[in-house]
Amino acid sequence: MRLRYTGLDAGLFRSLFELEETELAARGMVRVTATAKPGFPCRVSLEDAEPGETLLLLPFEHQPVHSPYRSSGPIFVREQAVTAYDDEALPPVFSGRTLSVRAYDANGHIVAAELTEGAQAEALFTVLLENSAAAYLHVHNAKRGCYAARVDRA
Repeated sequence: MRLRYTGLDAGLFRSLFELEETELAARGMVRVTATAKPGFPCRVSLEDAEPGETLLLLPFEHQPVHSPYRSSGPIFVREQAVTAYDDEALPPVFSGRTLSVRAYDANGHIVAAELTEGAQAEALFTVLLENSAAAYLHVHNAKRGCYAARVDRA
């Protein structure tokens, strides 16, 4: 099975980088500088920021469905990220991380959930999407719970 990985649309965040610190704080957001790699995974480009890069840490509703599984959480977005990751190749940001994977049906209800290491992720994604009830997957970093990316059948 071919898989498609997608990051978030950079356009959703572009104007936020123009805000002052007080304006960001009023929205529950902060501007940060990457101090290590890995450690600051961008949800647009699906790669870790380089040390010294500017990012926003902000709340994001990644599961905006009308169901009990509606969900939001913190994400990082690199200021230099201009194009959303959209590819059939496993995103580099999954490497070396423990991932929490949730399979959702067309109504936004969880039909399966598993943990995996980044190196074995693709095999698990395939198994979960072989379930005809699964419409798409959401991947999260298991340790901090941050939304990472969406996975669909290609």
